[in-house]
Amino acid sequence: MVKPTRVTNDIRRLRFAHGEMTQAELAARLGVTRQTVIAIEQGRYSPSLELAFQIARVFGVPLDEVFRYPAEEGEVP
Repeated sequence: MVKPTRVTNDIRRLRFAHGEMTQAELAARLGVTRQTVIAIEQGRYSPSLELAFQIARVFGVPLDEVFRYPAEEGEVP
């Protein structure tokens, strides 16, 4: 069983904010499969750094507006 990633994302919200872009449309723009987009959205897969930047670029937003990594307990964000 694959351990879910702690990285969270707003890809679904961003897709709908950008003309209700489908997972298939995003996948085509990124050069990946729809299944990859689904897995990233659901937190079952963390994209490579390059793919993460490509996703942010598609939406025209900074990387940290798409992805977040929670701070450890006691860690200053």
